[in-house]
Amino acid sequence: MTSDALKRQAAARALDYVRPGMRLGLGTGSTARHFVELLGERVRAGLDVIGVPTSEATEADARRVGVPLTTLEETPRLDLTVDGADEVGPDLALIKGGGGALLREKIVASASAHMVVIADESKLVRTLGAFPLPIEIVPFGMGATALAIGEALERLGLPAKLNTRMRSDGHAFVTDGGHRIVDAHVGLIPDPHALAQALVAIPGVVEHGLFLRLAGTAIIAGPSGIRVIERHSGS
Repeated sequence: MTSDALKRQAAARALDYVRPGMRLGLGTGSTARHFVELLGERVRAGLDVIGVPTSEATEADARRVGVPLTTLEETPRLDLTVDGADEVGPDLALIKGGGGALLREKIVASASAHMVVIADESKLVRTLGAFPLPIEIVPFGMGATALAIGEALERLGLPAKLNTRMRSDGHAFVTDGGHRIVDAHVGLIPDPHALAQALVAIPGVVEHGLFLRLAGTAIIAGPSGIRVIERHSGS
């Protein structure tokens, strides 16, 4: 079974958490796209829900399949967010942002009563960090911000290898919010909470891709079937 087929299986299982009348956060990326498409099928069959997209790409997908949309200005509290992840670690700590929507994804997840993460089992790891950590920064003073990030990583004993994300055409990648992304190749992260605290303290850092204490449930699809993992209460 292909990775894409497994992603779709996880997305289909996440529909079990959707109830009529729900206000939904709609994630970004290849796995979340499957959920939006399957949700659209339910909506066209009569399901009454409304969604908040986490990116312009997801907004376009949702409109294409007929999912009604709102904004956090109009609907500031959501019932459920369904999104993918680049890595799923212990107690459902995540690395997200490979698709470049980490800021909006985190805002939407934080506004939700529950977050369900959907992924194929290749994303399940014992320790976060094999996937580069996306860090969203403002364009002004990028050099100074990158230097501060590197120094923070070194203080934590982590490698300070940083790459500014580029598009395939050679231009800098720009987020929907007009920011840049630095991908930090830090290796395994023994203390994600310490790293998160260090990064948010740096002026110029808008957000980072460590999603901690946000996901409540993970749906992991593998060749042997679906695993549903719940985050430990209070962790």
